Amino acid sequence: MSDSKEDKPVLGRKPLGIKRTVESGQVQQQFSHGRKNTVVVEVKRRRILGKPGEATGAQPAATPQADPTPAPSAPPPRPAPPAPAPRPAAPTTMLSRKELQEKLLREAEEARMTALEEARRREEAERQAASEEEKRRAEENRQAAAAEAVREADPVEAEQPAAAPAAEEAPAAAPTEAAPTETAQPDAAAPAASATAAAPPPRRFTPVTPAKRPEPAKPERAKRGDDNRRQSGKLTVTRALSDDDSARARSLAALKRAREKERRSHFGGSSQPREKQVRDVVVPESITVQELANRMAEKGADLVKSLFKMGMAVTLNQPIDQDTAELLVEEFGHRIQRVSEADVEIGMSGEPDAPETLKARPPVVTIMGHVDHGKTSLLDALRGTNVVSGESGGITQHIGAYQIKAKNGDLITFLDTPGHEAFSEMRARGANVTDIVILVVAADDGLMPQTIEAINHTKAAGVPMIVAINKCDKPDANPQRIRERLLEHEVVVEDMGGETQDVEVSALKKTGLDTLLDKILLQSELLELVANADRDAEGTVVEAQLDKGRGAVATVLVRRGTLKVGDTFVIGAESGKVRAMINDKGQQVKVAGPSTPVEVLGLSGVPLAGDQMTVVENEARAREVAAYRQEQATRKRTTAAPTSFEHMFSALNTQVIEYPLVVKGDVQGSVEAIVSSLNRISTDEIKVRILHSGVGAITESDVTLAAASRAPLIGFNVRPNAKARQLAEREKISLRYYDVIYDLLEEVRGEMAGQLAPERIETVVGRAEVLQVFPAGKKDKAAGLLVLDGIIRKGLAARLTREDVIVSRTNIASLRRFKDDVSEVRAGMECGAVLQDTNDIKPGDMLELFEVEERQRTL
Repeated sequence: MSDSKEDKPVLGRKPLGIKRTVESGQVQQQFSHGRKNTVVVEVKRRRILGKPGEATGAQPAATPQADPTPAPSAPPPRPAPPAPAPRPAAPTTMLSRKELQEKLLREAEEARMTALEEARRREEAERQAASEEEKRRAEENRQAAAAEAVREADPVEAEQPAAAPAAEEAPAAAPTEAAPTETAQPDAAAPAASATAAAPPPRRFTPVTPAKRPEPAKPERAKRGDDNRRQSGKLTVTRALSDDDSARARSLAALKRAREKERRSHFGGSSQPREKQVRDVVVPESITVQELANRMAEKGADLVKSLFKMGMAVTLNQPIDQDTAELLVEEFGHRIQRVSEADVEIGMSGEPDAPETLKARPPVVTIMGHVDHGKTSLLDALRGTNVVSGESGGITQHIGAYQIKAKNGDLITFLDTPGHEAFSEMRARGANVTDIVILVVAADDGLMPQTIEAINHTKAAGVPMIVAINKCDKPDANPQRIRERLLEHEVVVEDMGGETQDVEVSALKKTGLDTLLDKILLQSELLELVANADRDAEGTVVEAQLDKGRGAVATVLVRRGTLKVGDTFVIGAESGKVRAMINDKGQQVKVAGPSTPVEVLGLSGVPLAGDQMTVVENEARAREVAAYRQEQATRKRTTAAPTSFEHMFSALNTQVIEYPLVVKGDVQGSVEAIVSSLNRISTDEIKVRILHSGVGAITESDVTLAAASRAPLIGFNVRPNAKARQLAEREKISLRYYDVIYDLLEEVRGEMAGQLAPERIETVVGRAEVLQVFPAGKKDKAAGLLVLDGIIRKGLAARLTREDVIVSRTNIASLRRFKDDVSEVRAGMECGAVLQDTNDIKPGDMLELFEVEERQRTL
């Protein structure tokens, strides 16, 4: 076999593929010196595409010679549509499937456009024909009516003139032929006139200018299209596939635009300026110029121009106040509607209820008094429970809400408030939401500070009071002394001629409880407590907390209306939807009527205790109101208070030590009480700075915040999670846990006192006068002293004064009497002393000796 490429076998046929118009081949070149070269040659064939509806290579038919003599009156007849051309023969070049599909789509689109154009032309021609037919009929009717009127006026003469129009109409119809007839036979006019007068006049049509067909103008439009420079350079599918340079058909969009333009010109007539539309423009307290222009549907430049005329150089994005916006709105002829950001609160307070919708509701009773006087024990005795056993330290540190049923079936709602001095806000909230206050006073203890505070809260709320004298079973109980002590605070019981009811009870022995319930029901009947249950609920948050498994939970006391599961509500700056409700017995309920306390789940955050709850129509409204309240709270918190120069300079000169703290508690009321108590123990030298206070477990963010300021982190009835505990150990942050508020306040007070420097107390122990100065060694000097008062001891601190001006502060280095060293010298004796680190001593100077005592600071 030869090694040359020519001897290699080749395939019998080429592989299948899409046929292309470019074919490649190889040509071998041979040179004289025996060298060969292979060259790749490409052959490009011309693509032959047939025009839709036209046979390949068909010659145009010969146009018949037109008659040189045109028709005198009728327009030339419309040429018959050409016969369908035979199907074009397939070109020699086979088209691929994709090219064939594109070709068919182009042909279908062109056929559709041609059909639309023909339909439009037919409609236009029919419309013109109908219009001319209507004009012709109107003219015939007018002529017939005129002839009838003449015929009725003179029937004899009416026949003669009737021939004249007929004779005149005949020459008008054929003027070219009538002229020689009149010239050649002038004598035949009379017989023709008489014959015409005798016969009825033939019907003649009023000559009307024939409608112009769009077909003759087609070549001119194509010519104009060719001269149009804007469209001459565009290459479309139709133009690319056409073999000739014929004008392309109008697109469907162009047809729609032309038809719309014709319709506007036909129906609209001459374009007149539209009447200005007056709008109701809603203007808030502050609005940008561009936003105001959009609401007025005006140009922003016009508003800026008007503001410049008013002397205000503003831009489109610059805000303007409501008064300036009102001037612009009125200048442009619109109506203004002033709105404010606070308008979102409209309707949140609720409308007053009609008297016929009010029904009786259970009373709300708040138990108040001093700590450890038996408030929770009394409530346990009424409910048959043992709540006090679960309280830390045996004292109540939360506000609780319970509902019990009396023997006669009436419901009573109880609120238990703490008695510690730190929970003053809780007692105030309890007095504000209650109907009746039960003041619990221990018979063996008397009136205490928190008892007096509870009396003041009750008077401020304006609610009736029932005094429950507890612990009457003790031997040293003296209920009469309690009644007498109450007179000091203007509380007069019924036994002494007053209006305040009192009852002696014992929570331990459970005596007097029925009497207490009867007096509560009697007092509620006198108050005539009513509410409307058939409306959206409104209530007050008694307590709020952040539960690990349930999220934000609020204890709500419904005041009026009925709260249902699924209601959307707003509480303070938080919104939510009622996911579940739990009563005081831990049972889930679906509805809660007036005076019913329930725990509500589904809040977006932990609200503040004492916030009002309002049910709204939808979630959008709830979010809008909550966002507005959050913005107001943030603005109030960040707004700087007005200050003066004196306050600024005093703040610069004072050296106040700050003691930072991070406080986390289990419920909102406890956190509020702790923060308030910590702020009260601050002094002029050191004050508490609460970096953050919140409800819920201690998290990593709390530890990070405390680490930034090296602040202790206090947890009240809460604990940190695992990650927060590890982070605190790594950052060496002090975590302190408390469950009794006494211990918390005492330890924080001690920590704050430790931050202060110990207190230095100086005590003067003696005074002496310098009589003479002696040299003592090479550098030192010794002073001869006369002790005037007290004693002088070696090592005491001393101040050397000259004419009551301090010269130096020194110590007694050595003390001698005569030639002996002594430890102390009493008043009336002379001695010699060497002063440490000073030689500026002169006769007549005074030496004051004192002791310094350091004491630890206390708050």
